Amino acid sequence: MTEDPRLAAARYRMERLAEEEGAAGEGSAAPTEHATRADAGSRGRPASDASDDPARRPTSAERAAYVETAIQQAIRRGDFDDLPGAGKPIPGLGRGHDPDWWIRRKIESEKLTGLGPPALTLRVEDAELDARLDALAGEDDVREAVADFNRRVKLARMQLLGGPPVVTPLRDVEAEVQGWAERRAERARAAASAAAPAEPRRRWWRRR
Repeated sequence: MTEDPRLAAARYRMERLAEEEGAAGEGSAAPTEHATRADAGSRGRPASDASDDPARRPTSAERAAYVETAIQQAIRRGDFDDLPGAGKPIPGLGRGHDPDWWIRRKIESEKLTGLGPPALTLRVEDAELDARLDALAGEDDVREAVADFNRRVKLARMQLLGGPPVVTPLRDVEAEVQGWAERRAERARAAASAAAPAEPRRRWWRRR
């Protein structure tokens, strides 16, 4: 079974934090341990008792073991069951770095329209353009909608209102019309197939 990437990421962050804290405390931990052993020896106490001192700083290995134990206990309790997005690919994985990712995600999740810089609103509109074209009734309407989209993309590329650069590509009008017609025909075939009556079953009787 593949490990949940979120668990792996949490474990990795805790291990790195433990390593960084351990590296920062190595300089001061060694003299303290040495002094503890010397003090224990001077009072006749075995040096090994220093490991039981509650004031002793835990090592990075001990912290990592504690974190691993806590994660395993949480898994057994089911704390990570049915989390949002479990078993699904991470959204946006593999894309290039987008400094405005949080604005784009907010617009997409809240279904906001007309808000934000054109570079972001056009990106959202580009992702939903096919569905908007499928709602149109004729080829002329499709051509007009695509031409209007391209016009607004060109205007946004001029950066008259500022904002992030526009990376939304232009759409080929004739290619979009062809795609619209193919999707329309496919929906018509699916509807006709669903409406067709089922073929009656043939019964074969065995003669005695």
